[in-house]
Amino acid sequence: MSRPFPPRNFSSSGSFFRVNGKIRAREVRVIGIDSKQLGIMSLGDALNKARASGVDLVEIAPTATPPVCRIVDYGKFRYEQAKKDKESKKHQHASTVKEVQLSPRIDPHDLSVKITHAIDFLCQDMKVKVTLKFRGREMAHTEFGFQVIKKFLDDIAPYGHPDFPPKLIGKGINVMISPLPRNKRAKNPHGENPKPEGSNNAGQNHRPDVVPVEQKPRSGSHASSQESKPAFANNPFEGIEMNK
Repeated sequence: MSRPFPPRNFSSSGSFFRVNGKIRAREVRVIGIDSKQLGIMSLGDALNKARASGVDLVEIAPTATPPVCRIVDYGKFRYEQAKKDKESKKHQHASTVKEVQLSPRIDPHDLSVKITHAIDFLCQDMKVKVTLKFRGREMAHTEFGFQVIKKFLDDIAPYGHPDFPPKLIGKGINVMISPLPRNKRAKNPHGENPKPEGSNNAGQNHRPDVVPVEQKPRSGSHASSQESKPAFANNPFEGIEMNK
């Protein structure tokens, strides 16, 4: 039979610390409230020191022998941990990898399109894996493939750097490119969120080939008949005589 509720010591965040009476070790290594080592002592003595200071005893290294505990205010301790976790996430390296596939006989225009995509990925803090595959007799002239890879790396140099020199593995050349730090990386020449052409409706009024419907010229009896029509297609007052 499954429990309808999780246990009390369950922590969805993954960082759970035993506090005060929940600590199970008989002896602990204690760090004082001023971050100084107080040595190894029994759990009861450590709890008494924490109570004397009006704070908590927090187990920060349960796998150590003996476990390490710190005398600190638990609320303040959790705030410091959350702040450290947030800072560490900011400095994490790019984890998303995008792949760009090339060929030794790629068209120059297609190569420029691939380079554009790679620059966009690098400017979004993504890694780029470049793969160049040889087919059939192309394996006899792998130098052409290395020339294409060199051209690719030279063009994206202001935005990223290869983690290792290009390597010939099997029937292809592989290289992984990591984005440069933001303070050393060139700005994306295509903009962060480029808008498609013609998306701005306000600019249509400046186009000479666009004429508003109400300004189109009218000629002949067709125009006069349209002007003589009433405002309503079916006049609700038609057939009613007004008493003069």
